[in-house]
Amino acid sequence: MNGLTKHIMLNKMRKISAKEITEYAKKYDIAITENQAKLISSHLKRSNYDPTNAEDRTQMLRKLAQITDIKTAKACQQLFHKLIKEYGVEDYFK
Repeated sequence: MNGLTKHIMLNKMRKISAKEITEYAKKYDIAITENQAKLISSHLKRSNYDPTNAEDRTQMLRKLAQITDIKTAKACQQLFHKLIKEYGVEDYFK
């Protein structure tokens, strides 16, 4: 992944709003409350996760499971894998 693409992705992740999270959750049929979306957004703004790094992704999913529940975290993980395949960027997320 080139530096610009990665920078854009990380910037979007760190600036995502609770409203955007709620909209994405509805779009992909994942149950997240408004309060959970606020907690997720707040946590991402304070974090330094790199989703291209497997260890960071694991930490992100663990935190997501703490904020929501294991079922929601697994649904998000499945969606993540589906989207990276759909966009043909699997090599960036190993």
